[in-house]
Amino acid sequence: MLTTKNLSFAYPETEESEAAVVLDQVNITIEEGSFVAIIGHNGSGKSTLAKHFNAILLPTGGKCYVLGMDTADESRLFDIRRNVGMVFQNPDNQIVAAVVDEDVAFAPENLGLPREEIVQRVDEALAAVGMTEFKNHAPHLLSGGQKQRVAIAGIIAMRPRCIVLDEPTAMLDPRGRKEVLDTLLALREKYNLTIVLITHHMNEAALAERIIVMNEGKVVLDGKPGEVFAHVDLLLSLGLTVPPSVLLLHELNRLGAGFPEEVMSAEECARAIYDWLKGKQ
Repeated sequence: MLTTKNLSFAYPETEESEAAVVLDQVNITIEEGSFVAIIGHNGSGKSTLAKHFNAILLPTGGKCYVLGMDTADESRLFDIRRNVGMVFQNPDNQIVAAVVDEDVAFAPENLGLPREEIVQRVDEALAAVGMTEFKNHAPHLLSGGQKQRVAIAGIIAMRPRCIVLDEPTAMLDPRGRKEVLDTLLALREKYNLTIVLITHHMNEAALAERIIVMNEGKVVLDGKPGEVFAHVDLLLSLGLTVPPSVLLLHELNRLGAGFPEEVMSAEECARAIYDWLKGKQ
C-alpha cells in the first residue's frame, strides 16, 4: 500500500532558521489491509512522514509510493488522495459544513459522483461510524469524539483503501478516545482498510499489528507490539512510555522475576504475576 525508499525531507533555510532535516533515509513498506502505529516524541518526524503518504509533503530526497504511484508525480495526485485519506488532530479543521450529512457529502461531491450515490455513501459512512442519528445536527454542537467520527466518516465516504490518522485522539478525553479507536477497529474489519495511526498514547499503539518507532527522523524500532515494547529502556531513553503492564513486569524483572516482557494486556500481566506468586508458595 505504502512504500518509502530512502525518503528524506528537510524544511528549507529561512532568515530566522537554518535548514532542518526532519526525515533521514526512511525505508518502510506498509502492506494493504494492515494496522500500523507510528510513535515517537515530538519532533521525531512521525507527522511529517504521515503527510508524505497523502502527498501533502513531497520528498526532498528519495521516494514515496502509494500503490506504486510516485507521490511526486503530479498527474497521479488525484488517484493518490482518493486512495489515502487523512484525519488530523483537530476535527474542527476538517469540518466544512453546517450540518453533519452535508459535511460528509463534501468529498464525494468533489469527486463528481451522481447525487444518488452520494446519498448512499453518506448514509453508509455515518452508519459505519455510529453517527446516523446525528446526520441533521450541527457539528459544532457535538462532542470532540463525535466530531472526530464525523471527520472519519467524511474520509470513508471517499471509499479510500488507506486512512492515515495524525494523532486523532490527542484533543479528546478518554471516552472520546475510546469512541474513535472502536470506530477504527470496526472500519478496518468491515472494509479491510489499511490504517496508519500516528499516536503518543502507548495503549493505542498496542492495538496495532505493528509499531514503528521514530527518533530524529529515523526508524529505530519496527515490529509487533510485544517485540517493540520489550525494549523498555530504549523507549524510555527516547522520551516515550510503555503500557503500564509492560513497565510493571520490567520493574519486577529488575528484581529477578524473569517475566516475558512481551506480555501486553492487564489480564495477561495479572495472570503472569499470579502464576509467579503461586510458584513461590
